[in-house]
Amino acid sequence: MSEELATPPEDRQQEDRRLLSRAQAGDMAAFEELVEAHRDKVFGLALRMTRSEADAAEIAQDTFLSAYQHLKDFRGDAAFSSWVHRIAANHALMRLRHRRVVQSVEGEPPGPEFTERGSLADYPERDWSRDAEEKALDAELGHAIQQATDRLPEGYREVFLLKDVEGLSYEQIAELTGDSVPAIKSRLHRARLALREAIDQFYNQGALAE
Repeated sequence: MSEELATPPEDRQQEDRRLLSRAQAGDMAAFEELVEAHRDKVFGLALRMTRSEADAAEIAQDTFLSAYQHLKDFRGDAAFSSWVHRIAANHALMRLRHRRVVQSVEGEPPGPEFTERGSLADYPERDWSRDAEEKALDAELGHAIQQATDRLPEGYREVFLLKDVEGLSYEQIAELTGDSVPAIKSRLHRARLALREAIDQFYNQGALAE
């Protein structure tokens, strides 16, 4: 188990503040400890947003490089973990925007469509059959939700991950994305409806299989 998972959040923040103070004074070893403590979660966020391990690895490197370059500017108004996650989210968004530009030039394939009610208009056919001896129900449901999240258009997935997974405020997301708070709330609402639809479909298919 990693130190970050084993350390209670309050102790982790206290340790981060101690390491941050040393790192801001020029202690490179202290900064390396901060990187070690938060690397996995930064990589995980980047992976969820980009769905590319190669991109996530580069984003993680860019995130900690940016954090190091701006270390003395960080005043501790928020937890170090929140600060570095916002940097990672910003790098991930920039990577996604670049990807969209490239795809638009090459001919981007159409993504999932939404109905006026905000649900996915069409679901790809999937085999959600379960082997009770091999997989628990919660694992199956988690997989279904992950699949539904992956099918969300990037703008909707970004907002969902930043708000409901990373816990950023609407104002913080607006600062990262450059979109208005009402637009962010609208996309989040539609993303939640789509995921709710996927959960309902999961349970309905399970009921039909019984």
